[in-house]
Amino acid sequence: MLAMRLGLAATLLFALAGTLSAAKNLEMVSIDVEGGQATLFVSPAGESLLVDTGWGGHEHRDALRIVAAAKMLGIKRIDYLVVTHYHSDHVGGVGQLAEKIPIRNFVDHGENTEHSGEVQQLYAAYVDHRAKGNHILVKPGDTIPIRGLDVRVLTAGGAAIANALPGGGQPDSECGSFQRQPVDTSENAASLGILVTYGQFRLVDLGDLTWNKEFDLVCPVNKVGPVDVYIVSHHGLDQSNSPQLVHALHPRVAIMNNGARKGGSPGAWQIIHDSPGLLDLWQVHFAVEGGKEHNSSDTVIANLDEACEGKWLRLNAQSDGTFTVYNSRNKFEKTYKK
Repeated sequence: MLAMRLGLAATLLFALAGTLSAAKNLEMVSIDVEGGQATLFVSPAGESLLVDTGWGGHEHRDALRIVAAAKMLGIKRIDYLVVTHYHSDHVGGVGQLAEKIPIRNFVDHGENTEHSGEVQQLYAAYVDHRAKGNHILVKPGDTIPIRGLDVRVLTAGGAAIANALPGGGQPDSECGSFQRQPVDTSENAASLGILVTYGQFRLVDLGDLTWNKEFDLVCPVNKVGPVDVYIVSHHGLDQSNSPQLVHALHPRVAIMNNGARKGGSPGAWQIIHDSPGLLDLWQVHFAVEGGKEHNSSDTVIANLDEACEGKWLRLNAQSDGTFTVYNSRNKFEKTYKK
């Protein structure tokens, strides 16, 4: 009997050890907010960082999906909410989310830079909610103090980091062919962009940073360096995702938080798809505009139908740079070794 008990205890300890080991990884979920953004990170130390909150309205759809993701990852509060910019698909859901889960720190680029009536109203509503927590105003080069990760601010308020980060500093030979687009005066150009580093794993998320602003990050010198994962800018729209940026980042995997009829533009999709060294382009939605020619295989798309069920993509990253991406729709997963 004693031997059986000892054997059972050993089995339980072994199982617990495996659970604890898994918990030390970086977890991330790309939540389906129908063409907006809500990307939830949980550090190996158990702290959470949410990039944007999706839309408001829709019977609290996006807030409920974020809370469901938080429950899945075992967290009961948002330690850091990073608001990339003040458009409705990124900040519109703050109020509804704050009703459902505590938010400790609100991180943003500062004053609203766009003066349309809608954006002013969104910003004012956000500031009211922000006042109930701690406000962290950041500029390029700052770090967000989440335990267990290095989260560096790359862009904010229209400015970019002045100097190359460790891993960056390479001359970008493609800068000479960069073609500027018309100047963007919207909040998109002011997007707060971050580099998340966990050991040898690197992920970049630039919000909706626009084409001309991307130039400042990678030309004439690539200040960021190569990354493992690129959260595709601006939902995969042509106003972002210049070849100079995508090729300089040289991602192994890209994750596109597009909707069925928002983002996933064929031109941007092709630039990312053709990026040297890219292994896979995962998508939150099948992009109707792109057709079969400009969408990834069904295997790596979370939602195939326009009337979807809010399926998500989950990433688990180890400190040695190995990471796995999982599709909740079909339970397909793929591991990428460093």
